[in-house]
Amino acid sequence: MIRRSLSLFAGLFVLILVVGWLMGLPFTSSRLVEAAAYALIALGLNIQWGYGGLFNFGIMGFLMLGGFAVTFMSYPVNAEFWGGDGPMLLGRALLAFALGVLLVLAARRSDRIGITGRWKATLVVLAWFVGYCVYRSQIDPAAAYIEANAGFVGGLGLNAVFGWIFGGILAAGVAYIVGKIALGLRTDYLAIATIGISEIIRALIKNMDWLTRGTLTVSPIPWPTPLPQDYQAGGADQVTALLLARGGYLALAIVVLGLAMWLVSRAYSGPWGRMMRAIRDNHIAAASMGKDVKSRQLEIFIFGSVLMGIGGAMLVSFTQIFDPSSYQPINHTFLIWVMIIVGGAGNNWGAVFGAVLIWLVWVVSEPVAKAIFETISYWSTTVGWSEIPDIESRSAQMRVFVLGLVITIALRYAPKGLIPERVRQDA
Repeated sequence: MIRRSLSLFAGLFVLILVVGWLMGLPFTSSRLVEAAAYALIALGLNIQWGYGGLFNFGIMGFLMLGGFAVTFMSYPVNAEFWGGDGPMLLGRALLAFALGVLLVLAARRSDRIGITGRWKATLVVLAWFVGYCVYRSQIDPAAAYIEANAGFVGGLGLNAVFGWIFGGILAAGVAYIVGKIALGLRTDYLAIATIGISEIIRALIKNMDWLTRGTLTVSPIPWPTPLPQDYQAGGADQVTALLLARGGYLALAIVVLGLAMWLVSRAYSGPWGRMMRAIRDNHIAAASMGKDVKSRQLEIFIFGSVLMGIGGAMLVSFTQIFDPSSYQPINHTFLIWVMIIVGGAGNNWGAVFGAVLIWLVWVVSEPVAKAIFETISYWSTTVGWSEIPDIESRSAQMRVFVLGLVITIALRYAPKGLIPERVRQDA
């Protein structure tokens, strides 16, 4: 197994060298930074699916939360918002929201004062209705004022690393709520529920213009490391500055990925990991042994979502633009699942390998297909045939074809992944 893993990673290294030779160092360095972020996201899904057997198809929602978090924390302060009545109006809305939450919690605990059955259910519904009305009575005028006078709230002007941390915290909070609602479901029902919740998150972020700027996008978002412009100001030429800047970003991303790998590996190799494998393989038997299955599943769902939130924040801060409209299920959910399936569920190294491999295949297949189509088109015109039409769109479509081909070959010859899970047998 170790020899096989080393051989695969050696082949991946050769592939990276070939891509660098064909596409150039600036292109390759940029793709490697993105691959490191996707590796962290794939590691989060590996925790949920490979360790816990949880079908999370709402990855896109947690990536959007991470992107919003780094935007809110690192984007420059909006003086027009803080200099007007926006903070006061928004504070009122937050107080109204807190009041609504307290009303609902009080209604849910009304059985302590003797209100039970249908009366309790009616009281809970009424509390939700009153809380919603109170909140909307404050947030609507606040949102209208902010959009009209300041555009949107803006950011806090902090280093992007704080945005990464906040992305993990925000994803953890949402994952707790989602887990409390949906983790009682099994397999395909959980997948459907998480898809729906992901779409709800996307709809909220796209339409809360006062907070996220909606479809108008937010840019440029600062890097946690020096930008190419900073190196150019120090006398470096454009290419050198670009490589130095992306190299620094890549180094930071690898440090974060390595720390996550170390923590997860240590946890999974201990008693906690054995318990999670037992719950994954047979949750009924684990429950009969006294394990709190739902709490442990909620635990692992939150841990995986934290890494997804951090990875989503890393991607947005690297591209320097937060565009809610750019998030698509095929890019930000399906692609992550392919990384785990090809790499190997339940194996951290398999998740990292699959993430880097699939991302490189995804981004390189379009320019390679375009070059092939242009060559064939040129040859066909020289012999009197017609040229290939719509090469740009056809090349983009080839990414899906190549991805499907990779999945088919991987499942045919390595159904458990290229680097499958290896479970130690205790003596």
